[in-house]
Amino acid sequence: MNNRERFLELQSVLTAHQALWRPLPFYVRRPDWCAQWPALTEDVLALDEALLEQFTCDPEASLAWLGERLPVARRLAALCDVPPLPPRALPPCDAHFDWKVPGRKREQIDAFAAHGPASRAPLLEWCAGKGHLGRRLALTDNLPVSSLEIDPALCEDAARLASRAGVAQTVLCADALDEASRAHVHGHSVLALHACGELHRALVRTAADDGAHSYRIAPCCYYRGAQDGYRPLSRDASLHLDGGALRLAVTETVTAPQRIRQRLARDQAWKLAFIALRNDILGEAIRPFKPVPSIWLSGDFATYGQSLARREKLPLPDVVDWPHWLAAGEARRADVRRLELVRHAFRRALEMWLVMDVALGLEEAGFEVQVGTFCERSLTPRNLMVLAHRE
Repeated sequence: MNNRERFLELQSVLTAHQALWRPLPFYVRRPDWCAQWPALTEDVLALDEALLEQFTCDPEASLAWLGERLPVARRLAALCDVPPLPPRALPPCDAHFDWKVPGRKREQIDAFAAHGPASRAPLLEWCAGKGHLGRRLALTDNLPVSSLEIDPALCEDAARLASRAGVAQTVLCADALDEASRAHVHGHSVLALHACGELHRALVRTAADDGAHSYRIAPCCYYRGAQDGYRPLSRDASLHLDGGALRLAVTETVTAPQRIRQRLARDQAWKLAFIALRNDILGEAIRPFKPVPSIWLSGDFATYGQSLARREKLPLPDVVDWPHWLAAGEARRADVRRLELVRHAFRRALEMWLVMDVALGLEEAGFEVQVGTFCERSLTPRNLMVLAHRE
């Protein structure tokens, strides 16, 4: 299966089954698919906590379990199965490189650097942060590197770290979305490790004319820069995606520490409790609200609910049974977590479609393109890479 065939098959499956992945159980008590798939709904809602936790931490196990009840899940698994890109051995770096590089970030940088051929052109690191990746590949391939970053403080850090490591690294303090930044692409091997949303898509939109030697892109945060909906990169794309759908593609995360997970669980239960209270007063409807200030979550639920009601202009009755609504929120969260397993079955397929759109956009710009993984998903779920070069 070539890139276009995979892309079109993914598009067909996602389009045909969008009733399963577009509705958000957080806002919709029972998505319409529950009536169409009653046995699936019953099995999902009956999951015990231990199995639910296993499926939350192991998407492949979840997909296998769903495949016995929802045949399309098996097709999704096959369509998302791309092989690892071939690695190469990297020379070790001394302590000067490791300075101020977080451990997990260092592992991601090494994996990205190892899964791709040695470059034959100067390097351009796109959305570089402190320039860690650029320094790593400059040392590995003995090449000059330019690192483009918009944040002046990060640019200063990158320059200091380059000097400390003895790397010929030119720091370009510029906006990746500025038209002038395109001039830096010409003749370079472009590196983009987790450049968010439109920041990586901008490279593809103008690739036909920018004269890059090659691209190595690991996409991330697909919803960034798509406030008005997703603008495809390839000619055959016909899947219409809003911010909610784009966020689905990145809902899988590396498991957080227990205390963080407990806090997030409480935060979600409180939000669902408020939604249940508001729906009881105003009637069932989808009414998203802005993010809640973290300080509101440091007290008790009653204070939180009163603060949110004031902000949302919700008229509260004289007496509110706050323990009742908190219990309702906790019960809703239990249902939401189980119903979301069905929606989450499509998130890797949606991400694969988005990555294949990048790949096809580069193919249409005249590049030879390969797509694969560069690390295990336990290191980062955003482990898909697009390699593109001109013959």
